[in-house]
Amino acid sequence: MDLSTYFSTSFLMSFVTLANVLGVIGGLCTVASMSMKTVIPLRIAGIAGAFFFLCSGIFSRTFPSIFLYAMLLPLNSYRLFQMMELIKKVRAAASSDLSMDWLQPFMTKRRYKKGEVVFRKGEVADQMFLAAKGKYLVTEINVELRPGHIFGEMGLLTSGFQRTASVECIESGQLLTISYDKVRELYFENPEFGFYFLRLVGERLLQNLKRAEDMLAAERQKHAVAVADPPPASDTESDKQSHGQLRPAYENLYFFARIRGRSRRIAKIRASWINRLPTRVTMPSLRWRPR
Repeated sequence: MDLSTYFSTSFLMSFVTLANVLGVIGGLCTVASMSMKTVIPLRIAGIAGAFFFLCSGIFSRTFPSIFLYAMLLPLNSYRLFQMMELIKKVRAAASSDLSMDWLQPFMTKRRYKKGEVVFRKGEVADQMFLAAKGKYLVTEINVELRPGHIFGEMGLLTSGFQRTASVECIESGQLLTISYDKVRELYFENPEFGFYFLRLVGERLLQNLKRAEDMLAAERQKHAVAVADPPPASDTESDKQSHGQLRPAYENLYFFARIRGRSRRIAKIRASWINRLPTRVTMPSLRWRPR
């Protein structure tokens, strides 16, 4: 068998067909898509690769290739459209008020009845919430959450992924939830969403700081008013009870003071009698004589 025939120009040129050329271009696009780090260029390269492979299958009349890439081409196109719309909404949200309405397609619905606890302080956090309907109360700081409020995002940033407060449903409604895994995926895939999320968390921290400063200022004002104008003393039930408990101690002190006063008077009388006695008393000496 002569191998030279496989390296002849006529044999090599037989592979140069439109279907093979399109297949080579599609392969290069696929390899390029696998080497990319960002999602949007990856999707574009994937769409180009699927298009060229689809054309190659049509010209070579290969049904499996036609079927496979006819499915991948619209799927990649739709995902790219979703990502582009998401980026547009993120950019618009970053320059406007803090809202997560544009994330609703990525969220799931969950209903709560009045009195149900959404989560408790100290529990392990795994998702973030958007109030769609109803009212909710943060029990530790007595703050009411209405439709449009976002909560539950702080658990993603704590060391142990724990809830920092408890939330209770005070009016039956509906919440939209998104898992932390999805939030991380959006954060790493889209720098715009990462900026939006940091802005959201920063705004929440500033709100908590302002609330703490207002509470501290109110306590200082109450303390200043109490020092400047103390309330008149009143004999309340607690005062009467405390006086009743201290009464035996008062009686013992009074009794001890009276005994001490009497002992002082007795000591004075004794000293006066001693002074009246002669300073030197001579006793007759007795002599003993042996018998």
